[in-house]
Amino acid sequence: MAPRIVVAGSANMDLVGLAERLPRPGETVLGDDFLMMPGGKGANQAIAATRAGGHTCFLGAIGSDSFGVSLNAQLNGAGVDMTHVRTTYGVSGVAVIMVDRAGENSILVAPGANNAFTGLTEAEKATIADGDVLLCQQEIPVETVIEAARAARAGGTRFVLNAAPARELPPELLEHVDLLVVNEVEALSITGGDDIDVPALLALVPRVVLTLGGAGSRYADRDGRDEHVPSYRVQVTDTTAAGDAFTAALAVAWGEGRDLVEAVRWANAAGAACVRKVGASNSLPTRAEIDEIYRG
Repeated sequence: MAPRIVVAGSANMDLVGLAERLPRPGETVLGDDFLMMPGGKGANQAIAATRAGGHTCFLGAIGSDSFGVSLNAQLNGAGVDMTHVRTTYGVSGVAVIMVDRAGENSILVAPGANNAFTGLTEAEKATIADGDVLLCQQEIPVETVIEAARAARAGGTRFVLNAAPARELPPELLEHVDLLVVNEVEALSITGGDDIDVPALLALVPRVVLTLGGAGSRYADRDGRDEHVPSYRVQVTDTTAAGDAFTAALAVAWGEGRDLVEAVRWANAAGAACVRKVGASNSLPTRAEIDEIYRG
């Protein structure tokens, strides 16, 4: 039976420009191509979790504009349960993304309707309580993330927080986190200082996954387990949404009851599969694509 994954988060329309290199401040660079596709960390992770084999319900707010129509169509088409998604009068969230030929990117996000996703309804709370895993990020109001976390704790649903983009994490949120997923920049933002301090993270939450880009990932918990999980070598085309593919696959694998280190290994394969394609939602891998890399 597929694990029930609830993703409470953002949905954006991604406007993607491809160029030989990223422009410096004040500079105009002639681009190679332009793509427009649905994205946002919440929507990306909902689609990724569905493709990875989860039964996924998305909770969030989408605008009433033409971008919103496309976002709803893409998520529905991907098989995501959109029963409780809100439609907000006005503009949807937008992300302006620049990608160079080495696959590196620069992203600006205008939240739009995502900022209106506040005050969870009883139906939304019940959906969270019925899930196996709740997955949240930080592109929606922090008050909503806290409210969702409390609903998860009340319902016995495991809560995975992908603390991206980096911002302050209030204690009332951290106390409900079962698994924290961060990259190196986000880890430094949380603990301060110049070096990654995993023990400091474990003082805040019981389990941590630290993503290390091409170096793989690190899993640590309060039981003393601390393991580096190597990455898979693939040709990198675009790193956009690789973190979303990783985190969603991790949530699905944990929801299936896998050992967390093996879940991280499988999630590494999902991230590797994602970077082989350009774009966000269209590059998120299927379960078969993840397994192909995972099994070598």
